[in-house]
Amino acid sequence: MVKLINNQEMVQYITDLVSIPSPSGYTEAAILYVEKFMKTRNIPYTISNKGALIATIKGADNRKHRLLTAHVDTLGAMVKEIKGSGRLSLSMIGGFRWNSVEGEYCKIHTADGKVITGTILINQTSVHVYKNAGDAKRDETTIEVRIDEVVKTKAETEALGISVGDFISFEPRVEETESGFLKSRHLDDKASVGILLHLIDIIQKENITLPYTTHFLISNNEEIGYGGNSNITPETVEYIAVDMGAIGDGQTTDEYSVSICAKDSSGPYHYKLRQHLIDLAKNNHVDYRVDIYPYYGSDASAAVRAGFDIAHGLVGPGIDASHAFERTHISSLNHTATLLYHYLQSKLV
Repeated sequence: MVKLINNQEMVQYITDLVSIPSPSGYTEAAILYVEKFMKTRNIPYTISNKGALIATIKGADNRKHRLLTAHVDTLGAMVKEIKGSGRLSLSMIGGFRWNSVEGEYCKIHTADGKVITGTILINQTSVHVYKNAGDAKRDETTIEVRIDEVVKTKAETEALGISVGDFISFEPRVEETESGFLKSRHLDDKASVGILLHLIDIIQKENITLPYTTHFLISNNEEIGYGGNSNITPETVEYIAVDMGAIGDGQTTDEYSVSICAKDSSGPYHYKLRQHLIDLAKNNHVDYRVDIYPYYGSDASAAVRAGFDIAHGLVGPGIDASHAFERTHISSLNHTATLLYHYLQSKLV
């Protein structure tokens, strides 16, 4: 392992980030956090018209570039309707299942800047009233937000400043356990952003000269499919998406290693780049798993679909219960950071 990697610094960045509401389309505060990070370290950066941040560290070779990306946008929702009861119906932002947010505390972000809390519930929650509450279908017609204000009518909710189109964020409930687990919503993909910020810290503090000019794109629309397929320099030849590894039956990925993706729903990733990452892991005692994600797409695959001529790859920490009750272990964060540390100083494929 690389002694320069500080697990607690990574966890602090991740904890800070998951605590900032940033569903896709409402990511300005999370990007501002990253912007302040870059400013205090004098790292050159730009903000794209889409609101993403691109930081650049000049390397020994400025003719060929690398790009690493992770995203700060998360799952969330939007107010679809204010019901006659004063409660809210929702429209999803990102791909999740309604049952994965049922019972979760949430925040409604109004257009005038107010934040109003609530709870996401099915409209037949009480087992003392609804005999078949457990069997009721969970969908956009039955899931609603109970607002933590005295409201009984649509007009009373509107008087609070709530309107259709307001963003709704889910409480992360972040917690670090003594056994080394980090539990929180939105580890997808703020765990990876925290890893990249820590690596930038190491590069700067240790005066490491990277072999190639390297861009760090913190994207803000990945959960809706088009976060990292613009603002890629013509010199970029390798593109690594740093995003979670999904865990489940039939998967090799676990919570303790770095996941290297061979193929997802978009097709295979660049074979030579994948093998290069595997060789780096083997040579540097990094615990890794190679996996296939059948229902997954990344900013790297979005960039290839957009027509960029790049070798693309996907790596990341293993995240249990992705798009739901997410958890990873500090060892997975460390192995991911270690692999990327060595990749950043390696030769191009």
